[in-house]
Amino acid sequence: MAEASRWHRGGAPKPKLHYRKEVEIRTTLQELSLYFIFLINLCILTFGMVNPHMYYLNKVMSSLFLDTSVPGDERTNFKSIRSITDFWKFMEGPLLEGLYWDAWYTNKTLYNLKNSSRIYYENILLGVPRVRQLRVRNNTCKVYSSFQSLMSECYDKYTSSNEDTSDFGLKQETEWKYSTPDSSSPWHWGFVGVYRNGGFIFTLSKSKSDTKNKFINLRLNSWITRGTRVIFIDFSLYNANVNLFCIIRLVAEFPATGGIITSWQFYSVKLLRYVSHYDYIIASCEITFCIFLIVFTTQEAQKIREFKSAYFKSVWNWLELLLLVLCFVAVSFNIYCNIQIFLLLEDLLKNTEKYSDFYFLAYWYIYYNNIIAITIFFAWIKIFKFISFNKTMSQLSTTLSRCLKDIVGFAIMFFIIFFAYAQLGFLVFGSQVDDFSTFQNAIFAQFRIVLGDFNFAGIQQANRILGPIYFITFIFFVFFVLLNMFLAIINDTYSEVKADYSIGRRPDFELGEMIKKSYNNALEKLRLKKPQKDEDNKGKGDLAEQARREGFDENEIQSAEQMKKWKERLEKKYYSSEIQDDYQPVTQQEFRELFLYAVELEKELHYVSLKLNRVMRRISALQ
Repeated sequence: MAEASRWHRGGAPKPKLHYRKEVEIRTTLQELSLYFIFLINLCILTFGMVNPHMYYLNKVMSSLFLDTSVPGDERTNFKSIRSITDFWKFMEGPLLEGLYWDAWYTNKTLYNLKNSSRIYYENILLGVPRVRQLRVRNNTCKVYSSFQSLMSECYDKYTSSNEDTSDFGLKQETEWKYSTPDSSSPWHWGFVGVYRNGGFIFTLSKSKSDTKNKFINLRLNSWITRGTRVIFIDFSLYNANVNLFCIIRLVAEFPATGGIITSWQFYSVKLLRYVSHYDYIIASCEITFCIFLIVFTTQEAQKIREFKSAYFKSVWNWLELLLLVLCFVAVSFNIYCNIQIFLLLEDLLKNTEKYSDFYFLAYWYIYYNNIIAITIFFAWIKIFKFISFNKTMSQLSTTLSRCLKDIVGFAIMFFIIFFAYAQLGFLVFGSQVDDFSTFQNAIFAQFRIVLGDFNFAGIQQANRILGPIYFITFIFFVFFVLLNMFLAIINDTYSEVKADYSIGRRPDFELGEMIKKSYNNALEKLRLKKPQKDEDNKGKGDLAEQARREGFDENEIQSAEQMKKWKERLEKKYYSSEIQDDYQPVTQQEFRELFLYAVELEKELHYVSLKLNRVMRRISALQ
């Protein structure tokens, strides 16, 4: 009977539960300490890849090639190019002046021009720049029959199937002849198309005058035609002062609608990884990272082998697997980038008269950097696994898990209304307002409206009737109604969770209490602090002595001490911890009385249940 009662109250005997709890605490602290070392190592590794000079190098180069105006026309620079005439003005003006720095500001020659140009006197131009054009064939689209007498030619937007690979113009130099694309080079994702490598290519000369004559010759012989869809200007720089490569790509897209759309890419990357002493420290962090990765992979494999399908029921285990996958992808990218740099860097620097294609190396280096950034993001998120044992964090996780169903239902309703408004905005304002020019832009524009960033004047100008109606109703339903419903769901659930915690529901153990207890035990072992039991006994003796001085007799004092011991045993038996929350629906005394009554009632019900079972067995036997 006693064994059944003990099993009914909690399952395993208390010493065994206490032992399992101690093992869990010790294991959690070990995992937390090991993970903090891993996280610190990962932070050193990731921040060692980033150099503050990267931003300043990109900034100074973008200012030189994007913001420098055409001589005699202060309003025209690369960002403001809108016509073929503006494009040739840029090529023969700001681009030419920006690429060739052959003298100091006192017109004194600093070095031999045949070696290489040095932009801003500090950045060596690697090889020579390259200009590349992609074209489409004529009659790639169909002209309506009524307009065929007015327009016989038709050039569609760029696709790989529409690309023109036939020679044109003078058909003498490489710029008039098609060059097949390199399969290893990445495609370029522009504003109005995705462009592959290859095309009609020419490289610039080491001489500024020769390059200018080249531009003039191409302009006079109509190198840019109606079939032109994009022109790439690629070149690379190296700054030895900060050990950084700057790979620059200027893009001018010629959409089928006419005009020019410009874009640009400035990639400052550290391709030479191990040069200084600090770089070798980063290398040691990379080795440590790989060791941690092997250890964590072994641990997760053991857990999967032990728990089998139950392992995948925990969200934290899925996060562990995602983090491991990202780490392996990051290591793979790092190895691939280092191998490619080792194989290609020497060949790229060998011939200074040819174009050095560092864009391929920078492309994969940027991908590696992005993977590392995502990895460290989820590595920090994993910290919640350990601090969830804290009371506050446990309340947060419990709140989110309880209101998950309500949030999913709310999200369905929210996105139905949200996408309905997005489609309305795209169809009504898409042809006139840039924020609604595509369906994707319309979605992000509405998120910005919720955050207070909107262009009401543009919406109103596009449609004076539907514009204000769209804006007012969207603000009312989405901002005032739906968002407040979302906050109400979370707020009500949090209030329920806080009420549960206020009447005794707490985590199995709190991380702060674990650390505090370990710290006190360490001080007691070092004899820097008196044991807690001695302090309690001393406190009890002081209270008894104070009671005698106040006139209480020995029987009253003994009776009070006995009641206190009974109270402590009762609390130890029925309570996991003291109630310390500020929010209390009932007083502690009322809760204790109700709890004791519930315990006695449970015993009576258990006794009645046993009696009923005996009666039912006897009735069954009689039948």
